[in-house]
Amino acid sequence: MNRRLLIGAATAASALAFATGPSFAQAYPTKPVTVIVPFAAGGGSDNIARLIITKLGERTGKTFIIENKGGAGTNIGNEAVARATADGYTLLLGQITLSINPHLYPNLKYDADKSFAPVAHIATAPTVLIVPAASPIKDVKGLVDAAKAKPGKLNFGSGGAGTSVHLGGELFKLLTKTDMVHVPYKGSAPAVTDLIGGQIEMMFDTASSALPHVKGGKVRAIAVTGNARLRELSDVPTFAEQGMKDFDVPVWYGIVAPAGTPAPAVQWLNTEINAVLKDPTVAERLVVIGAVPVGGTPAQMGEFMKAQSARWARVVKEGNVKVE
Repeated sequence: MNRRLLIGAATAASALAFATGPSFAQAYPTKPVTVIVPFAAGGGSDNIARLIITKLGERTGKTFIIENKGGAGTNIGNEAVARATADGYTLLLGQITLSINPHLYPNLKYDADKSFAPVAHIATAPTVLIVPAASPIKDVKGLVDAAKAKPGKLNFGSGGAGTSVHLGGELFKLLTKTDMVHVPYKGSAPAVTDLIGGQIEMMFDTASSALPHVKGGKVRAIAVTGNARLRELSDVPTFAEQGMKDFDVPVWYGIVAPAGTPAPAVQWLNTEINAVLKDPTVAERLVVIGAVPVGGTPAQMGEFMKAQSARWARVVKEGNVKVE
């Protein structure tokens, strides 16, 4: 059963719901807007969606419903929105799998490039390279040296084949010309458990997932992606600081709509979401959980998505990445 969350104040129905132009812009939305999150409730993506959408409802006085539709590497939720009526009343919490899945799954029932209209880029969450607390590896150079000294012997865990953190490991291998073994788990939690226990040597993980374990002293963070250090991990240098300027794995989050959604609806949503992101309490909460607010125009988000798709197409192809 899908978990649903009703957010904001109820609005009156309107016969002009499908109109376009100025009248649409003035009226929209006149009924509840459903935001599909392609993950189960309670995870990092779901938490970010609820933070933003709750504030959006409070700010606008409109009604938003979050519906969790997880499974199949987010493809179930993605497909549901791709097939929805393009009227502005069904949205998707899009994220990095929209950049990865087209290159991993040959028979998708949607076109990630053509099925969606970018609405607003919410945030990016840096990736953190973590090792067991007792590991002799202290930095990126130490990891590369260890991997080259024992080709095919070191292993790295991930929350599953085809996930962003798995692809992050494959990108790391390509850039450093190292040979390491990927060990997929059914979720991040069991992977971190084995990392803490020393069953795997390293793991690329999202900052929001890794932060509690790093702060608890159970694992050591040796590098973070992004242009600047994370405030919550200020003593951990970036990959760029350690000589890897091309290594970046931004786990991005944004709102997209079915292609063909009226431009006035897209623009209204973009304006209001950008305003939410400027709310100091929202920005602070995102930073605390390891995310960086972004914002910007729909066009800027579209260009970002195209660039991300091209990057992961290369990693999947050159790394010969497969999913079962």
